[in-house]
Amino acid sequence: MDTGKVEEVKVERKLPRWEETAHSKIRTALQRMTGALTEMSARDANEGDTRLFVTDFLCDALGYDKYSDLTTEYVIRGQYADYGVRINGNLVAFIEVKRIGTNLNKNHLRQVEMYAVNEGVEWVILTNGIVWQVYHIGNTTPIQVDLAMEVDLLSKGRRSQKVEQLTYLSRESMARKRMDELWQATKATAPEALAKILLSEPVIKATRLQLRRETGHRISDEELVDLLATTVIRNDLA
Repeated sequence: MDTGKVEEVKVERKLPRWEETAHSKIRTALQRMTGALTEMSARDANEGDTRLFVTDFLCDALGYDKYSDLTTEYVIRGQYADYGVRINGNLVAFIEVKRIGTNLNKNHLRQVEMYAVNEGVEWVILTNGIVWQVYHIGNTTPIQVDLAMEVDLLSKGRRSQKVEQLTYLSRESMARKRMDELWQATKATAPEALAKILLSEPVIKATRLQLRRETGHRISDEELVDLLATTVIRNDLA
């Protein structure tokens, strides 16, 4: 009996049934709809046609019900958001749609982000049909708007990666607050968060001691903070 050899067993994570179903729907929709989206981009389709595509994608790929989950021209204090998204009666997101040729940026969110704050909604989706951006809207003063995820349906990236990302936008995922989990992970590992940790008192003290052990060089906490901030981190939080 050979006891010296240890076999490496690779354990793959088994997806929940709902996630497998979401992956399958998104994968099928991407295969079926990419050609139409490419054609729309080539002819610079207008905003109305872009909205039709977005509605189809929300329903066919992401699993939303056109009648019970989506409200077009959602009214907020006499103004309109392109879509309000409800899950089990609860408003969870607003969607802002721009013409397919539009280069998306945060300026397109100015009106809809106020809607989100007024209605107590954390998520805003900005899309031109091709690019889908998900923003987290913080209920703070001033309003904190952060990009949580971006997917380009026509990029040359791996389709499997797009499917994984788009799953977070699916109805089943939003109902389970998986986007919230993704956002918390993204926020925790953002450069600003990491910089704050690196410049914290315990890390600075440990770094200073390790530097002295390895090099014999003595440096004060203040000098080390300044050195890290100006030569390693180089960001505004420093």
